[in-house]
Amino acid sequence: MFVFNLKINSKKLLKLFLIILAIVAIILFIISVFNIFKTIYTNDDLNNTVNKTVTVNDYIAESEVSEISSENYTNILKQIHDDIDSYIGKKISFTGYIYRIDALEDNQFVLARNMIINSASQSVIVGFLCEYENIDSFKELTWVHVTGTIQKGYLDGDIPVLKVIDIKETSKPKDEYVYPPDDTYIPTSILY
Repeated sequence: MFVFNLKINSKKLLKLFLIILAIVAIILFIISVFNIFKTIYTNDDLNNTVNKTVTVNDYIAESEVSEISSENYTNILKQIHDDIDSYIGKKISFTGYIYRIDALEDNQFVLARNMIINSASQSVIVGFLCEYENIDSFKELTWVHVTGTIQKGYLDGDIPVLKVIDIKETSKPKDEYVYPPDDTYIPTSILY
């Protein structure tokens, strides 16, 4: 029969436990940082690949008049707002509703769409500022299809203005909502 006299030094055991815990924490931290950088690198590569393949400028330059759909509406709107000078003189065509605010002149309106900003279906109004001399012949919130030329205008800063060439009343689209431009969009309306 063997008898073992096992003495446990509680201070040494505590030190050993803390060292093992620290090593595990460091390993988890390194793995987390690696995954974050891997995700950022992968998303940047994906965005760069998508942007190199088909840019908004390429889309608009493809035809004489570029039709904007609900799916690409906010991407194009954002790109044109970010780089107005590259799009001056381009013709675009799309559907929205007439929205007027007090800050606009009599011949101006926003060709608007409602953009969903969260899973609770909250939305904000987004759109192009448009100019059309006979806009008074259309009621507020009327759905219209507009074709126009992009110009540079001013409303609390430089913004694109669509000079309307053709406007026709139309029915509300099946999906009247549009969605944020991409994964990096941060809705500012929740900050106010």
